[in-house]
Amino acid sequence: MSELVARAVDGDQDALRDIVRELRDPLYRLALRMVWRPADAEDATQEILIRVITRLSSFRGEAALLTWAYRIGVNYLLNLRRKTPQEERELSLDEFGANLAEGLAAEDYGGPDAELLAHEVRLSCTQAVLQCLERSERIAFVLGDIFELTSTEAAWVLDISAAAYRKRLERARERLRAFMGSTCGVVTEAGFCRCTRRVEQAVSVGRIDPAAPTLVGHAVNGRGVREAAAQLHRLHDAAAVLRAHPDYAAPRDRTDAIVGLLRSGSFPLLE
Repeated sequence: MSELVARAVDGDQDALRDIVRELRDPLYRLALRMVWRPADAEDATQEILIRVITRLSSFRGEAALLTWAYRIGVNYLLNLRRKTPQEERELSLDEFGANLAEGLAAEDYGGPDAELLAHEVRLSCTQAVLQCLERSERIAFVLGDIFELTSTEAAWVLDISAAAYRKRLERARERLRAFMGSTCGVVTEAGFCRCTRRVEQAVSVGRIDPAAPTLVGHAVNGRGVREAAAQLHRLHDAAAVLRAHPDYAAPRDRTDAIVGLLRSGSFPLLE
């Protein structure tokens, strides 16, 4: 990978395209976990990729290229001025749980595409749960328990000590375990919420669109919705449920245009 970076810094456009293609999906998945909505994640991914490419000459191989790119992406996402809907409302996990209880139907949804829409509810809900954490805890959990970086790698990404990272991660884990353990029927039978009983409410308030479900219908590069959900039958813990998303793919038209944008002279390249 260091050789590929060196070629890109020397002006090899094929190497530059290869780097963009290597990084775009993981960075998009990072952005999506942090900003919730795909459209916002697309914008964030484009900005992060531009920052990564324009800083390639500073890559020294102190970490894997993707880990190095995560560091740039995390810095951007933690300082993003735009807030997610949950952040705007300052919704806590307790408040979110109360909202789930209020909108719960007495019976499973039996309408068209019931299984597909239940998957959409699950994916949307787990996205929303993460937004109830403040950003520093959210990113700690995403890096450690969703992307499964080691504490040393995650601490390097966040530019903090490994001990400080582990404390931050454990705080996030404790909050999510408590919430998911008392709420989520996928995690435990004791949880009152069932995805199949949230469909009608989610549709009625416009949280999901049955004609065009956002996350179930999202392009993937790797495992799809059913493959990701299959692990839920084997693993019943908060981290597994929050991790069980498809391998979403970044929009190709926007990321393929980045190299051309950088070469256009609009941005100082590789300085």
